[in-house]
Amino acid sequence: MAVTPNSEIATYTPEAGWQRGNQPVMGAADHAAWLGSGVFDGARQFDGRRPDLDLHAARIVASARAMGFAPPAMAEHIQAVLEEGCKLFAPGAALYLRPMMWARDSGGGVIDLDPDSGYFCACIEAMPMPEPGGFSLTVSPYRRPRPDMALTEAKAASLYANNGRIMAEARARGFSNALSLDPDGNVAETASTNVFLARDGEVFTPIPNGTFLAGLTRSRVIGLLRDDGITVHETTLTVDDFKTAEEIFVTGNIAKVMPVARFEDRELNAGPIAARARALYWDWAHGT
Repeated sequence: MAVTPNSEIATYTPEAGWQRGNQPVMGAADHAAWLGSGVFDGARQFDGRRPDLDLHAARIVASARAMGFAPPAMAEHIQAVLEEGCKLFAPGAALYLRPMMWARDSGGGVIDLDPDSGYFCACIEAMPMPEPGGFSLTVSPYRRPRPDMALTEAKAASLYANNGRIMAEARARGFSNALSLDPDGNVAETASTNVFLARDGEVFTPIPNGTFLAGLTRSRVIGLLRDDGITVHETTLTVDDFKTAEEIFVTGNIAKVMPVARFEDRELNAGPIAARARALYWDWAHGT
């Protein structure tokens, strides 16, 4: 099957391989359709590069196991499928790569899932890389759950209903995104990204405490900054820490590294550390 350069979506299923468009892949009675047992991951292609694709493929396998069903595909196969799909788009296209898994059947009861009913599909969408400028943050009234409240160790689709309302509430007030707090009132992350602040030439980011996903881009950026001689602290942070920050930036799969231009009613200048973090990531992704 050949996807034309302007095709926006391609869908993979084990039965049909890659197909053009947003294909139906889930049945109405699938466990995930009504009980939320889906997990997913997200990776990126830009400038012909697919950074950390192997780690994204491995993470969805771990997420399926955390959800309680046997992964229907292993990391090497998932990576190969995604790389094949990328070749169907125009060379150099900016793409969002999303492998997905879910349980199809219930187990012995109604609510629990059948651990041997896992299913795998993938979707690739054309999606431009966002450019820096104008990204703003507020503070959300909605909090992140602890591990004893939700399946926070997985990249579970069921967690994103809360993320969605965090994002929607922030955008309704004129912001791009929002800091969300953990149950103890400390900053966890935003609705869709991990978050960093800089002051006095050093970088600070919330320490993983089980209430948010410590992202692959987050880990990569921490390592790159430290290798560059910049001190990075993983520690407990409050909203007040962000109110007094010299710089704020976020990391995630969609934009990789994005400086924050406004926090609440305070304008932030484009700072050297956020710019350095972004440059380091781009250089690493391009093999330089």
